[in-house]
Amino acid sequence: MPAVSSTTILLVGSTILAFALAAIATPLVGIFARRFGMLDVPGGRRVHPRPIPRPGGLAIAVAFGVAIASFWVVDRLSGGPFLIPEEVRSPRFTLTAIAALLGVGIGLVDDLFELRARWQLLGLGLVAAVIVLAGIHIDFVNDPLSDRLVELAFPVAVAFTMFWIVGMNVALNFIDGLDGLAAGVAAIAAVTLGGLALLPQVAEPFVAWMGFTLAGAIAGFLLFNFHPARLFLGTTGVAFLGTMLAVLSIFGTAKVAAALLVLGVPIIDTFYVLVRRMLSGRPPYAPDRGHFHHRLLDVGLTHQQAVLFIYGMTAILGTLAFVTSGRAQLASFVALAILLGVAVMALAQRSAKAEELDPSLYREEADRF
Repeated sequence: MPAVSSTTILLVGSTILAFALAAIATPLVGIFARRFGMLDVPGGRRVHPRPIPRPGGLAIAVAFGVAIASFWVVDRLSGGPFLIPEEVRSPRFTLTAIAALLGVGIGLVDDLFELRARWQLLGLGLVAAVIVLAGIHIDFVNDPLSDRLVELAFPVAVAFTMFWIVGMNVALNFIDGLDGLAAGVAAIAAVTLGGLALLPQVAEPFVAWMGFTLAGAIAGFLLFNFHPARLFLGTTGVAFLGTMLAVLSIFGTAKVAAALLVLGVPIIDTFYVLVRRMLSGRPPYAPDRGHFHHRLLDVGLTHQQAVLFIYGMTAILGTLAFVTSGRAQLASFVALAILLGVAVMALAQRSAKAEELDPSLYREEADRF
């Protein structure tokens, strides 16, 4: 019987530890949120039956951080490197951790005071700037006409990286409209990025460790966030998960195309929603019920069915990211954009009178972008 490798022990152990920590921390975060009044109170567009703690994503950040720190200590005490390669023991990873903490801090402030969208965007821009200053940016992108990589000029790389990080956060915020939806999609994306990092042509075990540990922490949180939710992800969770997924997709062999594909549903939904709002003369950040998940509710799917349907779509896209190259991933993303656009228009025609339906059937989305 072959011996279990140290990498396998670390990946599995860290994931399980993060899951357990999140399962323990999430109820404690709920108590913390109630103590400081960080509650999503029913009224107006918020139709859940009782006040629900808002910054539940803090439990994910805490569980992930403690799990990573615990195994980092094991690595150091073992006389390592046990798994963590020496090249990642650098200031850029320290600065990335600071950026993640900054995102959590901005999210907590928003969950407490409900900041206006412009201040949220400013905060996310600051997080992106810290990451870029850490030396982490997208230097290459896939050529859509071949399997080659195209090198970006430094100013373009900086601008594209900041757009990628902020855009990832906005897309995740936009899809955070049903219990468990944003967290579950993020978990599938984290597993996909972690799995891709283990492929021989990529060979980035550090990224795999981060991705699987993040997925474990999200899974522990989902025990309390799936419908009916006892805690919401909140801006705290969105800012942390969006930042981590954006950074993990940049590390190593740039997997931006893969991340673009596996997160295609929230990214494309965000694009269509923004375009529709602007064409109708509404502010791009004005919330409404035009998201893809709302269309699914309007045509008769239950809350759980709509969430599981989008989980399934994300899982299929994640699988597709494993078996295709960068060029094929981009082509698949474009095809998805077209198909999702057609689907949204068809669903919109069937649910033209959705605004007249009983709003108590749905929990409206919490995004303010």
